[in-house]
Amino acid sequence: MSDDTAAVAAAIKRAERVAIFTGAGISAESGLPTYRGVGGLYNDMTVDEGLPIEEVLSGGMFARSPEITWKYIAEIERACRGAAANDAHRAILALEAVAEVWVITQNVDGFHRDAGSANVIELHGNLADLACTQCDANFTVRDYAELSIPPICDRCAGMMRPSVVLFGEMLPDAAVTEYDRIFRAGFDLIFAIGTTAGFPYIYEPIAQASRQGVTTVEINPDETPLSNVVTHRFTSGAGVALKSILDAM
Repeated sequence: MSDDTAAVAAAIKRAERVAIFTGAGISAESGLPTYRGVGGLYNDMTVDEGLPIEEVLSGGMFARSPEITWKYIAEIERACRGAAANDAHRAILALEAVAEVWVITQNVDGFHRDAGSANVIELHGNLADLACTQCDANFTVRDYAELSIPPICDRCAGMMRPSVVLFGEMLPDAAVTEYDRIFRAGFDLIFAIGTTAGFPYIYEPIAQASRQGVTTVEINPDETPLSNVVTHRFTSGAGVALKSILDAM
């Protein structure tokens, strides 16, 4: 057992409140690539329209030509179809037996919900949640194959959209409010798992906590801006690292 593994296992036992930030890397073991686009879900996608993918998957493009944005959202969904929560997601759920755990995820795959985690803030939304742009209709769908693309609202014939953050859009108000609330209460231990920490709202709270003496843990095979900031770093995959920590407990 490594010193980091023993130290993190001991920190979990002491902790009352644990925050876990997750990015695309945690879902890699479910067969999803670690893309960098909407919720981390595209890579080298061919765009027939000859536009940058950031423009195709933007709020502005959806407002002008929703059928184009929907075309590539549906392509993303097809690439993810059939994948499911993995051992890393279930390991995070297991931590709820010893502490109050909050998961703050950039992913839009819904795997933390599926695994059963009680407290999940989906900062970038969820591909499975659809909402009408004209009325308050919304529903959850697990397979876009049952939809016409782009989907039209049964209630008002308005355009439906997935409840995800597109390029150029703000984070959802409800998620931000909840995020602010839980961090005002403070955490005893913070993990960053499979995230590049490229957004200030991911990097800053972890870096600040580390400066204040809070135990911070990064699990990521790749180096990130957090790698030299956290108190403990694991370079293995999420499932392997979390299993070693749980076994040490």
